[in-house]
Amino acid sequence: METRAELRRRIRQQRSKLTAAQQTEATQQLVDLLLPELLKRQVQHIALYLSNDGELNTLPLIQALWQHNILVALPVLHPFSPGHLLFLHYHPDSPMTTNRYGIAEPRLDISQLVPLHKLDLILTPLVAFDKQGNRLGMGGGFYDRTLACSNAPAAMGIAHECQKVSALPVESWDIPLPEIATPDALYQFSTPNLHL
Repeated sequence: METRAELRRRIRQQRSKLTAAQQTEATQQLVDLLLPELLKRQVQHIALYLSNDGELNTLPLIQALWQHNILVALPVLHPFSPGHLLFLHYHPDSPMTTNRYGIAEPRLDISQLVPLHKLDLILTPLVAFDKQGNRLGMGGGFYDRTLACSNAPAAMGIAHECQKVSALPVESWDIPLPEIATPDALYQFSTPNLHL
């Protein structure tokens, strides 16, 4: 089996080979698949992320959620607790900054904080996933730590179909996802998750 580092490298290379047209089509397919599902579930407060490194573009989904008056929160690197995330309300006029990984995030403003227990769902990025719902991230453990919190809401991964692998090497700290959305399907897994 490939190591986690090898898998990350291979899947990120695959993802980077998608053309602009393929990315645009995949993004629209994801919105068409996911938005009706989120509305059906009556999600009112959702955490998302801004795409980076060839990830599916989340901006059209965010804009669609805004049109339905759904509060969107984005992750921010916790300033005092390394390796942890905060979630801040994100709206069209949010002042933004760039974190140490080169990813845009809302400027820290405690009045915009959305506590974990107020979120209905966290949509997480990932590098790869398998048929058991295991998720391979970028290696920082930010989402695993967040999802391990007792007050964390349900989570769903977002990925291109090319990010699916048959099996991932799993570590004790990895938190599997009960659902992963791709432009082609909404995969549901029978993963043990205390927050569902």
